Amino acid sequence: MSALALDLRHEAEHVFARLMVRAAGAGNDRAFASMIATRATGGGALPAWLGLTVADFHGLMAHHFPGVSPDVLSAIDGGTPLTLARLDEREELVALMLTHRAGESPSEIWMAHTVAAGCMANDHLWHDLGLWSRSELTALMGRNFPSLAARNTFDMKWKRFLYKQLCEIEGIHACRAPSCEVCVDYHVCFGSED
Repeated sequence: MSALALDLRHEAEHVFARLMVRAAGAGNDRAFASMIATRATGGGALPAWLGLTVADFHGLMAHHFPGVSPDVLSAIDGGTPLTLARLDEREELVALMLTHRAGESPSEIWMAHTVAAGCMANDHLWHDLGLWSRSELTALMGRNFPSLAARNTFDMKWKRFLYKQLCEIEGIHACRAPSCEVCVDYHVCFGSED
C-alpha cells in the first residue's frame, strides 16, 4: 500500500472513530460510518451525500450520529448535484430493496437509496459504497432487506445479484446454462472480490 493510500486510510479511520463515538447504537451505524468516512476522504464511488438528498443526509446524520455536524461531507459534496443518469435503473433498484425491507427503521430507506447509488459505479459494490469489506455489505443486506438477502443462497456478488433479481422480475433469464453452477461465466458472478 502506498504512503498516500495509508494516509487516506488513517484519515478515514479517524473520521470513522469520530462518528462511532457519537453513534446512536442503531444497526446501520457502522455501515454508514464506513461509507461517510470513506467518502469524506475521497474514496469509494458514491455521489454527493451518499446518493441521498441533502435533507435526507441530514436526517441520516441526526438519526445515526446525533450531535455530529452533517457538514462532515460538505468540503467535498457542497455543490455536487446528484446525477440524473440512469435514474430509472436506480429507482428500480430502490423499489426492489424496499419491497424486501425489514420494516424496523427509517434507515432502511436511506440504505436502499445509497446501495442503489453504489450500483451505478463500476467496481465491487462494497468497494463503491466505501465499505471496508464484503462482509459488511452482506451484513447490511441481511439486516435491511432480509428476504432479499435470503435469496442470495450461493453468495453471488451483490451487484450482480441485485441486477439478476431485476431481470427475473422482468422475466429475463440471462444465464447461458440451466443453472449458474455450470455456466461458463460462473467465475465472473461468484469469483473472489479481492
